[in-house]
Formats: sequence, structure tokens, C-alpha cells
Amino acid sequence: MDFNRLHSVLRTPHSSRISGAEDGPARSPGIMGLFNMQFEICNLQFEIIFLVLAVFTSAPAWGQSSSLFGPSNARRPMTLENYSWTYLKPVEPQPIRLHSLVTVMVNEMSVFISEGQMDRKKKAHGDLKLPDWILLKGFSVIPDPQSKGEPHVRGEVDNKMRSQANLETRDELKFKMACEVVDIRPNGVMVLEGRRTIMNNDEVWEYTLTGEIESRDILPDNTVRSENISNLRLFKREKGHVRDGYRRGWMLQWLDRYQPF
Repeated sequence: MDFNRLHSVLRTPHSSRISGAEDGPARSPGIMGLFNMQFEICNLQFEIIFLVLAVFTSAPAWGQSSSLFGPSNARRPMTLENYSWTYLKPVEPQPIRLHSLVTVMVNEMSVFISEGQMDRKKKAHGDLKLPDWILLKGFSVIPDPQSKGEPHVRGEVDNKMRSQANLETRDELKFKMACEVVDIRPNGVMVLEGRRTIMNNDEVWEYTLTGEIESRDILPDNTVRSENISNLRLFKREKGHVRDGYRRGWMLQWLDRYQPF
């Protein structure tokens, strides 16, 4: 609908639409002019009727649902478990009781770097003389002049020491070990204890682990990390030809401990 044309037609006086301007000469419209004017009046009436019908008889419009799963009241809950093709149900954690076994994943690594430098210098000078002395005779003390000359001692000490040391150590211990829950405290803290011995001909490896852990730190696959264990005590011992190849003797141990030289 052309609302601009409708507005202009309604505001234009009827006399001006027939005869033009008021101050101009009067002209009688022809047959075609009257026909066009009646046609415009009919169009205007139809447009007004259509506008009234569109306003008072319009019904609410219905659109298509945007969900591919159907109406919300007739479908399952929208969860990954119901609709995902790659969903995997998580592993349910097993209850931990007394004497249950827990796998401890030990991954301990330490790095230590130390640097030291020392520069020491010591110098001393001494000059001692003994001009007078005493003589013990019986229970008496009498002067004893130094007839052969005064004793004279002169000394000088010059000590210099400079040392520089650099130390860098890197240790890593990584293995898995099954431990037993030997005690459960009233607050839920579990006490773990485990031992492991491996023998290969003459080579022997021994592992011992003890510590405390809370139940929430145990993973669903019944494993626990060593960094989550409190009061961790971990021992590793080796025996055999490999250990004897780099083991220090008792003399080297004594020299390294007391450093007499």
C-alpha cells in the first residue's frame, strides 16, 4: 500500500483536485479526467478497507520449531549420556577399606646446584725477648740474670688459601608400587605401607615405602601420586656387582667424612 499517495490525496481539497488552483482560470475537466479521479477514489476506498481488515482480523503467526529433537515435553533430557556418540561413562571409584591395595606412582626428581668461593689470607709476625728470669732454689725464688745473653725468639707466618667449588646434582626416581592400607584414622586419613624386592641373579633391588594419604587423593583407577603422600618415607637399596663397582670403601668413607687432609 502506498501510504504517501494516500496521505497526499486525503490532504488535497476536493475543489483543487477538480479545477486546480483557486486563483487560476476555471477549466472544466474532460471525460478522461473524471474517469481517472473516480478510479483513484475507488482505489483509496479499497486500500482503507484492506487496512482495517488487516488490523482487526489478523491472527497470530506460527513458526517452525528450531529443535531437531522434537518438542521439549516429548524428548529425553539434553545430556551427553543420552545424545553424545562419543560419551564414555566415567569409572566409578572403588571403596577403600582396611587392607585394600593401592598403586603408588612414584615420580621424585630433585636438582641441587651450589657454588662456593673462598679467598683467605693470614699474616703474623712475632719478636720475643726474655731479659729477666727467676731461679727456684729450695723454697725460695731468687733472680737469675741471663749471663749468657738474653733469649730471643723471632717468627713470621704468612698463610694464603684460595678455593673454589661447584656442585650440581640431579636425581630422579620413577617406578610403580602396590601398597597396603594398614590403618584408617578417625578423620579418614589412610596409612600406606609397601615393600618390594627384585632379584636378578646376584643383583638385588629393595624398595620400601610408607606414608599417609587422604581418600580424596586416590584416583578412580585406584592409583595415587607420590607427591600427594604426607610423611613419605622411601628407601631404595641395591646389592650386587653393579653396586660393588661404584661403592666406596670404608677408608674412603672415613676420609670423606672427617677430611683429615
